[in-house]
Parts: sequence; C-alpha cells; structure tokens
Amino acid sequence: MRTSLLATLLVGAVATACTNGGSLDDGRGEMPPRTDSTEGGSTPASPAPRAASPLVVKIDNAPEARPQTGLDAADLVYAEQVEGGLSRLMAVYATRLPDAVGPVRSARESDLELLRQFHEPTLAFSGAQTALLPLIDKAPLRTALPEEKAAAYYRGRDKPSPHNLYLRPRRLLASTPGTDALTTGFRFGAPPAGGTAERTRTVRFPAARFTFDWSGEQRRWLVSMDDTPTVTTGGKRAAASTVVVQYVKVRESRYHDYLGNNTPYTETVGSGTAKVLRDGKSFDADWKRLSATGGTEFTTKDGTPMNFAEGQVWVVFATAP
Repeated sequence: MRTSLLATLLVGAVATACTNGGSLDDGRGEMPPRTDSTEGGSTPASPAPRAASPLVVKIDNAPEARPQTGLDAADLVYAEQVEGGLSRLMAVYATRLPDAVGPVRSARESDLELLRQFHEPTLAFSGAQTALLPLIDKAPLRTALPEEKAAAYYRGRDKPSPHNLYLRPRRLLASTPGTDALTTGFRFGAPPAGGTAERTRTVRFPAARFTFDWSGEQRRWLVSMDDTPTVTTGGKRAAASTVVVQYVKVRESRYHDYLGNNTPYTETVGSGTAKVLRDGKSFDADWKRLSATGGTEFTTKDGTPMNFAEGQVWVVFATAP
C-alpha cells in the first residue's frame, strides 16, 4: 500500500506543480492532497491511537498566523527554526484536549527524530515536501492529515489561506492520553539549589525572536514573539512554568523551499548545554539524549537532576554558541 500511495502522491504532485507553474511545496504552505487507495478501493481507517500516545500538532508561527488557537492547553511546546530563519511550533497534548488547535502547518525532517521519544504519537500536520513523504510514511507515528481525517479539520474565516487550517483534537482522540504519554525524560519537582535571578530572556533566530518575562504574580514566564505578547484567540496569554533554552546543532538538510532556502535540521540526539528558567531564576544545565527513542535528561553543572516546575514547558532550540 505504501508503494502505491507514494506513486500516487508523486504523480499527483507533479501534475499540480505543472498546473500551477510553481514548486510542489514552499516550505510554509500546503501540499497536494494525499489519498490512501488500493485496487480494491479505500483502505480501512487507522485504529485509534493507544492511550499512551500523545497528540502532536505542527503550528504555524508566521506573523500572519497569529494569534494561535489552543496553544495554552499544550503540555509541551517546542520552538524550532525553519527556512529563512523563521520559526515554527510543535505542540504536544496529553492531559488536555482543547476544542481547536491551529493554524496547522507542514512537517520537517528533524521533527521525525524529535518524535521518536514518544510511543507512536499522532502527528497532525498539513503536509510536507514531496521528497520527505517516504520518511514520514516509514516513521513510527500515526499521521493525521486533513485528507485522511477531513472531519477533524476546518478552515477558519479569520485569516487567509494557508494560515487558517484548524484541528478539532477530540475528533482524533476519544480521550486525553494522560501523563504516561509524555515520555520526554523530563523531571518535575523542587528546584535545585542556586540559580541566578532573571526577569527576562530573549532567544533570537535569524528572522524570529522569543522573549520570556517572569511574572511573580502568575508564577509563569509570559511569552512574546517578535516583541509582541503572545495571546491566543481565546484571549489567554501564553505562559510557561518552565522554559528550556536548549543549545543544539542546527545544520543544513537535504531539503529546500520553493525560494531555494535550505530547510534547517535541528539535531536533538546528542548532548550539550542549556539554560533552564523556572521560579524567576536561570539555571545552567547540561542535556543528554543518547538515542532517538529516549527522552532528554537535564542536569545541573554538578550532575544533580534538573527538576522542572509543574505546568507547561517551552523548549526553544537555539544554535549552540
């Protein structure tokens, strides 16, 4: 079925490109529809995800896509670099399923390595570059594309396409997966000794910025993007209990967008340093992820396990200094 599916995709994609006179994927837009078909007709629907499998959604972070929807309900938000030095978000849902999440956008190669830490996660995304589709098909995850799960998606009227595709999570998962699905390696508990008082931290990508301001009243780090406070469509300010600035290697991948910009590959297996923000303090930390199937361990400089504060965690992948 995979071979037939891929052949169908490639033929359809080429036809679409010829019709439109342009590229198959701009790295930020949508792909031609994927269809699951065989000679005997449509394939049966995929089985429901297991209880220990989280829902992961690729969320658009272009200025035109803001404000986002459902970001405040995520247990974990990853911020990664994409083409042109811009950013994109990957939100992980295990303990809460909001009514809607979005705008939903396309996947990247390095997402597959990052997602290996979860058990067969359900990945909701709008498409990917054609050459990447075979890797996604082989990855140990469950895809939830709009073409596969049409009833779970809708187009909003608040933004122009392609920044208006939204997901209804409860039409994919019958119930919340629960904390057992968050196999990240993170530890939660009391903070370690030490730390340096910090009120604000800015992380810069080539063409994007994330700023986290500590609110003693809310006991949270208030999120801003490109110097603008991040507020959801429901009016809630995005706020994290713990922020991790994880220094990683960001290298070129094999893929480019339609403008010729290379797609960055963020290496999340390995080791390095990090800044962990919690309780109004910054802690110097080391991180280690020995294999793609394992979570990431964080320790203080003396080797003590680094506990995070209970609540939403943001991980920003920054280029190693």
